[in-house]
Amino acid sequence: MVQPPGEAPRVGYTPEIMSEEATPTPPHVLKPHARPIQPMPVQKEGKQFVALRDPSMLIQQTMVVQPQALPVVQLFEGVLDTTAIAERLVAAETPDRESVLKEARTQVEALATQMDQFGLLWGPKYEEYEKKLAETLHERGSLPLQASGSLVQLAAQARGGDEKPPEEADAQIEWARELAVGMLETWMQQAEDPEFETPVIGLVLPHLDYARGAEVYAGGYRAWVGATKPDRVVILGTNHFGVGDGVVMTELDHETPLGRVSPDRDVLAKLKEKLGDRLFKDELDLVPEHSIELHLPFLTHLFGDVPIVAALMPDPLVPMISDDGKRVSTPEFVKALGETLDEVGGLTYFVSSADLSHVGPQFGEPKPVDDDRRVEVERHDREHLGKFLENDAAGFLEAMEWCKNQTRWCSVGNMYAVASLAKAANIELLDYKQASDDRGNHMVSVASLAFLGT
Repeated sequence: MVQPPGEAPRVGYTPEIMSEEATPTPPHVLKPHARPIQPMPVQKEGKQFVALRDPSMLIQQTMVVQPQALPVVQLFEGVLDTTAIAERLVAAETPDRESVLKEARTQVEALATQMDQFGLLWGPKYEEYEKKLAETLHERGSLPLQASGSLVQLAAQARGGDEKPPEEADAQIEWARELAVGMLETWMQQAEDPEFETPVIGLVLPHLDYARGAEVYAGGYRAWVGATKPDRVVILGTNHFGVGDGVVMTELDHETPLGRVSPDRDVLAKLKEKLGDRLFKDELDLVPEHSIELHLPFLTHLFGDVPIVAALMPDPLVPMISDDGKRVSTPEFVKALGETLDEVGGLTYFVSSADLSHVGPQFGEPKPVDDDRRVEVERHDREHLGKFLENDAAGFLEAMEWCKNQTRWCSVGNMYAVASLAKAANIELLDYKQASDDRGNHMVSVASLAFLGT
């Protein structure tokens, strides 16, 4: 069964699902290893199913299974073959066990085969889809519009939600751009001017969705209203869904409701000279990633066609899976980018796209988030923000290592990198916020901070 996701990606590859022609089952299907997936409950005709969402959005379709298939999928770890998995599922005392085992093995293999058709197993089919998506993106020259498109949706809702977009494509693009600009202007006008006496050369801001984080975004970006236009903005995000465990960059443009945003190609060329193609090895990780894209409409609104230097930063508290030199580490990148910025000169601004604590059952905690937990998290957050405000990047990293990042700050890497690169005279806290659902299933804390120059 194929179920379209909430909103299909604008760029992707549609596979040929389940050919009728019988072929030998390939080894990677007989010993299935599932890629990272996000199980999501869905309903169809009053019945419950589970959508196996691919966070990397490689293809335009989502596989849907019955709920009882989920425990089977969890056994697809690349360790057991389909026979061993079937034996795990059939109790030893089952009557006529051999016959039941045979049927179970057939069903497990069928499930693995279908998951492979959707690119949900590591193997040749996944690599084929990945290659086709990369070819499509490079033909277009840009990453598709994803998370920042919600800016248009929020703006339309603010107008009552009844306005229909024009049918003609160019008119529709302009309509979306005007809505997005209007929403940004409203948020910025509502934000308080921090009135710094010295230039703001960098910001730490969230990558929380606009619906919950707009106030914090705007409160930070308000500091750049009327500021000198920079030659570039370095924006460092977090790799939430990708396979790369090193620094990830792309030479592609980014699509946003305000138009395309291009990379600083001079900086990229110099980084490529220093670090090689390793920087771009996992560039498809940027397709579903929101931590860069959500900031681009603000930067375009403030500075026009300013180029960016965008990278997803790994967590420095987690060792690389294989430190074989095939990926770029955080220290390598910070050193190379710092040298490159000195070489190209000009005015550079910095953005650290960072969310802080992630707590509650959704993030593996046993109890719902209550008032006591909120107070406890805020105390922890402010203590470690205090370390960051000391403007000692190495000291901040040591503090996070010491506490073992117990509340799961997701952006230690890019905060550390920006603090190392910005060379600010001072750092100031602008705002702190906690966003949670009504049932206490999850809570995410965010903050905005300003790096001040001299």
